[in-house]
Amino acid sequence: MSTQYEALKAPELYLSAFQVEPPAEMGERKMTPRRPGFFITNSLTGATDAENAARKAALAEQAAAEAAAGGALAATEPAPAAAPAATARLLVPAQWGLVPHWVKSASDGQLRATKLVNVKSDNASTSTAFRDAWLNNQRCIVPMMAFVTDDYRTGKAKPTRIARVDGLPMGVAGIWSRWTDDDGTELLSYAIITVNANAHALMNRYQQPGNDKTMPAILNEGAYDAWLRSSAYKAKEFLRAYPAQKLLANPVEKGRKNPLGI
Repeated sequence: MSTQYEALKAPELYLSAFQVEPPAEMGERKMTPRRPGFFITNSLTGATDAENAARKAALAEQAAAEAAAGGALAATEPAPAAAPAATARLLVPAQWGLVPHWVKSASDGQLRATKLVNVKSDNASTSTAFRDAWLNNQRCIVPMMAFVTDDYRTGKAKPTRIARVDGLPMGVAGIWSRWTDDDGTELLSYAIITVNANAHALMNRYQQPGNDKTMPAILNEGAYDAWLRSSAYKAKEFLRAYPAQKLLANPVEKGRKNPLGI
């Protein structure tokens, strides 16, 4: 799978495509491992499905008690105003290349991060590096214009840019982590979730011959909030190969040092 992608090209795309305010500084367009990028989520507080269920049960019990005491109307009036804040999306600056929360040192985390930029969907809930983040519902969306993969059909790797046919940004499924140093310094990081593309009409042409083909799990725009709010148990239902007819592949021009052409 690719270790390069292209960040959004204009600040207004954050608002139009993802309903989040753009960053004060756009940052780098060409994203490579351990570079600072952005992810989108609805909360930076992780919780397991069991913890979320217990919280909902406690809230329901509290509401029932208030209703029994005759205070149901007063208790429920503020709820509509609070709901939007609970589901609002957040744009978070973070490092591409996940640093698990359990690593012992910053140097260890940085060494691991270069190998943890992507995770296959089948491994997200079981791999040692990603399991805790997945079970704590630390899912995110990685905004991008395109990603780069290699075409080996001529015998040599030729970088190829994959983007949407309509030119709009992609929202790719991701997973995030928070690592805290002994002095309290925090590092937020993320990885891109990939899906199998062996049967994909476009992506099965790329990457090394003989290897399983993969591609980023590009989410449908209408599923962004559902992906972020889903339980860990059901979240994998959102991880599907994006339709080939909606993607466009363009070989990078010969002579360009930057595979993204930017």
